[in-house]
Amino acid sequence: MISLMSGETPSIPAAKAGRSGLSDPERWLEEYGDFLFKFALTRLRDPSQAEDVVQETLLAALKSGQGYAGRASEKTWLAGILKNKICDYYRKCSREISFTDLEFYASEEEDRFERGVLGREAWNHELAPQQWAKAGESLDNELFWKTYGDCAGKLPKKVAAAFHLREVDGVESKEVCALLNISDRNLWVMLHRARMALRRCLEINWFTK
Repeated sequence: MISLMSGETPSIPAAKAGRSGLSDPERWLEEYGDFLFKFALTRLRDPSQAEDVVQETLLAALKSGQGYAGRASEKTWLAGILKNKICDYYRKCSREISFTDLEFYASEEEDRFERGVLGREAWNHELAPQQWAKAGESLDNELFWKTYGDCAGKLPKKVAAAFHLREVDGVESKEVCALLNISDRNLWVMLHRARMALRRCLEINWFTK
């Protein structure tokens, strides 16, 4: 296991530096280890498992280094391999969606709607989503992403996995359903409630502060 948290450096089999435009593989952990670990931890929420998939990523990159064509940066190339390793992890441990995952925030959402004209539901004016002023500027703010990470960390694990796979990593819906062993309907519900929860959390902890 890669001891990213303890600061120890694992041994990576020696490889010829600079092959196919790559840097020395022995420097990959030093240069990209923190980025790869945080990327994996955000999606897996298990430090031990995150370390494992990062190790698998570095070893896979070492073996397939000749396939690096230089069309993307080395960091982006490694992140792409890591995404595949995370998908492999989901395939191995896929389970049926839990009742808790489907119902999270259900009770909190109920008070945000009220019966309107002809019995149709409409937003409760005081609890409706607020307009975010200069939202685009927040994307360049490191503290915003820290807040986003804290909010995403409050989502049920499988809901967070579905959201990151579909909305952050751009995995097709059919593949997400296959990876997580869920139906199209379950995925739609999970993504909808994830968006609602994240929006509400960011409004409280960032945009209205």
